[in-house]
Amino acid sequence: MALKQKFWSLLLALLLVGCTATGKLGIVTKPTAEAGPLLKEGRAFQEIGSVEGSACRHTLVVVPVGDDTFPAAVKEALAQKGGDALLHVTVTNSRYNFVVYALDCTTVQGTAIKF
Repeated sequence: MALKQKFWSLLLALLLVGCTATGKLGIVTKPTAEAGPLLKEGRAFQEIGSVEGSACRHTLVVVPVGDDTFPAAVKEALAQKGGDALLHVTVTNSRYNFVVYALDCTTVQGTAIKF
Protein backbone atom coordinates (compact mmCIF):
# COMPACT_ATOMS: atom_id res chain seq x y z
CA MET A 1 0.00 0.00 0.00
CA ALA A 2 2.78 2.46 0.82
CA LEU A 3 4.37 1.94 -2.61
CA LYS A 4 1.06 2.67 -4.33
CA GLN A 5 0.67 5.90 -2.31
CA LYS A 6 4.19 7.00 -3.23
CA PHE A 7 3.51 6.31 -6.91
CA TRP A 8 0.33 8.42 -6.94
CA SER A 9 2.00 11.20 -4.95
CA LEU A 10 4.89 11.30 -7.41
CA LEU A 11 2.55 11.25 -10.40
CA LEU A 12 0.48 14.09 -8.94
CA ALA A 13 3.62 16.12 -8.23
CA LEU A 14 4.82 15.65 -11.82
CA LEU A 15 1.47 16.75 -13.23
CA LEU A 16 1.27 19.88 -11.08
CA VAL A 17 4.54 21.61 -11.85
CA GLY A 18 5.61 25.13 -12.58
CA CYS A 19 8.74 27.00 -13.48
CA THR A 20 9.98 30.56 -13.80
CA ALA A 21 12.73 32.02 -15.99
CA THR A 22 14.15 35.54 -15.94
CA GLY A 23 16.19 37.29 -18.61
CA LYS A 24 17.47 40.76 -19.50
CA LEU A 25 17.15 42.82 -22.70
CA GLY A 26 18.73 46.14 -23.63
CA ILE A 27 15.86 47.74 -25.57
CA VAL A 28 12.33 46.76 -26.56
CA THR A 29 10.28 48.99 -28.87
CA LYS A 30 6.64 49.14 -29.88
CA PRO A 31 5.87 46.88 -32.83
CA THR A 32 5.43 50.00 -35.00
CA ALA A 33 8.95 51.28 -34.24
CA GLU A 34 12.07 49.64 -35.63
CA ALA A 35 14.95 49.77 -33.17
CA GLY A 36 17.70 49.46 -35.81
CA PRO A 37 17.12 52.77 -37.61
CA LEU A 38 16.41 54.56 -34.32
CA LEU A 39 19.77 53.44 -32.91
CA LYS A 40 21.69 54.16 -36.13
CA GLU A 41 20.26 57.69 -36.31
CA GLY A 42 21.21 58.32 -32.70
CA ARG A 43 17.78 59.79 -32.03
CA ALA A 44 17.38 61.70 -28.81
CA PHE A 45 14.99 60.30 -26.21
CA GLN A 46 13.59 61.25 -22.84
CA GLU A 47 13.34 58.82 -19.92
CA ILE A 48 9.83 59.00 -18.54
CA GLY A 49 10.08 56.53 -15.67
CA SER A 50 10.00 52.96 -14.48
CA VAL A 51 7.12 50.80 -15.67
CA GLU A 52 5.92 47.24 -15.34
CA GLY A 53 3.43 45.25 -17.38
CA SER A 54 2.19 41.71 -17.29
CA ALA A 55 0.00 39.39 -19.30
CA CYS A 56 -1.15 35.79 -18.98
CA ARG A 57 -2.39 33.18 -21.42
CA HIS A 58 -4.40 30.08 -20.56
CA THR A 59 -4.04 26.76 -22.35
CA LEU A 60 -6.68 24.06 -22.11
CA VAL A 61 -5.30 20.70 -23.25
CA VAL A 62 -3.34 22.09 -26.25
CA VAL A 63 -5.52 25.09 -27.21
CA PRO A 64 -4.08 28.48 -26.15
CA VAL A 65 -6.58 31.16 -25.17
CA GLY A 66 -5.40 34.77 -25.25
CA ASP A 67 -2.69 36.90 -26.82
CA ASP A 68 1.02 36.14 -26.91
CA THR A 69 2.17 37.25 -23.46
CA PHE A 70 5.41 39.14 -24.23
CA PRO A 71 3.96 41.73 -26.68
CA ALA A 72 0.90 42.17 -24.47
CA ALA A 73 3.05 42.79 -21.37
CA VAL A 74 5.22 45.32 -23.27
CA LYS A 75 2.10 47.11 -24.55
CA GLU A 76 0.69 47.33 -21.03
CA ALA A 77 3.97 48.67 -19.62
CA LEU A 78 4.36 51.32 -22.35
CA ALA A 79 0.73 52.42 -22.00
CA GLN A 80 1.30 53.38 -18.35
CA LYS A 81 3.36 56.44 -19.28
CA GLY A 82 2.86 56.72 -23.03
CA GLY A 83 6.34 55.44 -23.87
CA ASP A 84 7.74 54.37 -27.24
CA ALA A 85 10.29 51.86 -25.95
CA LEU A 86 11.74 50.24 -22.84
CA LEU A 87 15.37 50.28 -21.75
CA HIS A 88 17.11 47.96 -19.26
CA VAL A 89 14.30 45.43 -19.52
CA THR A 90 13.86 42.47 -17.21
CA VAL A 91 11.53 39.74 -18.50
CA THR A 92 10.11 37.06 -16.23
CA ASN A 93 8.17 34.12 -17.66
CA SER A 94 6.26 31.69 -15.48
CA ARG A 95 4.42 28.54 -16.49
CA TYR A 96 2.18 26.48 -14.26
CA ASN A 97 0.81 23.11 -15.38
CA PHE A 98 -2.29 21.54 -13.90
CA VAL A 99 -2.97 18.23 -15.71
CA VAL A 100 -5.00 19.53 -18.74
CA TYR A 101 -4.68 23.26 -17.99
CA ALA A 102 -1.64 25.53 -18.13
CA LEU A 103 -1.11 29.17 -17.23
CA ASP A 104 1.70 31.16 -18.91
CA CYS A 105 2.47 34.62 -17.52
CA THR A 106 5.05 37.20 -18.60
CA THR A 107 6.10 40.30 -16.67
CA VAL A 108 8.32 43.04 -18.12
CA GLN A 109 9.97 45.77 -16.07
CA GLY A 110 12.07 48.60 -17.42
CA THR A 111 12.54 52.31 -18.00
CA ALA A 112 10.06 53.79 -20.44
CA ILE A 113 11.42 56.29 -22.97
CA LYS A 114 9.84 58.69 -25.48
CA PHE A 115 11.49 59.50 -28.82
